[in-house]
Amino acid sequence: MKFFRRPISLFVLGPCLIAFLCCGFQVDAQRALELPATRSPLQIAGLDREDLPDDPGVGQTQQPGPQTKPDPAPTEQGGQTKRILYIVPNFRSVSTDAYLPPQSVKTKFITATEDSFDYSGFIFVAMQAGLGQIGNSYPEFGEGAVGYGRYYWHTLADATDENLWVEFLVPSILHQDTRFYTLRHGSFLKRFGYGFTRIIITRNDGGRETFNASEIVGAGVAAGLSNLYYPAQERTEIKSYQRWVTNVSIDGGIFIFKEFWPDLNNRFFHQKD
Repeated sequence: MKFFRRPISLFVLGPCLIAFLCCGFQVDAQRALELPATRSPLQIAGLDREDLPDDPGVGQTQQPGPQTKPDPAPTEQGGQTKRILYIVPNFRSVSTDAYLPPQSVKTKFITATEDSFDYSGFIFVAMQAGLGQIGNSYPEFGEGAVGYGRYYWHTLADATDENLWVEFLVPSILHQDTRFYTLRHGSFLKRFGYGFTRIIITRNDGGRETFNASEIVGAGVAAGLSNLYYPAQERTEIKSYQRWVTNVSIDGGIFIFKEFWPDLNNRFFHQKD
């Protein structure tokens, strides 16, 4: 099928290959226990050496026993950062152990617009539009600068449309959490599968796991609405289905990359917010 020859494979397989590199580099940070300072029997009994003038240790300061400096907390080891490599927005990624207050409708709208109109979004839209033109995904758009311009604004409209439906409208109606909760533990395959299955599993505003209708339904609605501005030849059910699968697959690849980003960051980049 023509769909499988499109550049979507780069967006799905790329994060998967990168994630594979960090399967052996998981960092488990635990706090070390501090050793309590040595206490004498007199101190345990509530007496101080200064209360005993005949004691040979009067005037001497007791030195505490050796202490072990605690290891840095996991968040200090390079957990999820607000941006990946200081460029890619990562505003909605948190640890799976985090229990945060429910997102307000305003917050969902803000995160959707941030993902749509962040400066990095225009860069990736430009890249995706270029790949679409190279693959001749829509022959009706033509070649050259004019054709690239058509690819660009169609891709930008697709991204903005999907973000509003997936991250704002449907989650607000169904009270679903749009944040991505990273697993951060377990085997590579477990974490890989966890990341990809977030396209069908999410949390509601109450913190319970539920079917990710925001992703599945929202991406489907966005793909259907794209028929309003695509050429007539591209408004078939097959084309709409391909755009829906493309959007969901890209989101699944992004989820996988975000799951392994803290490990990649710890190992190679050491980025801190």
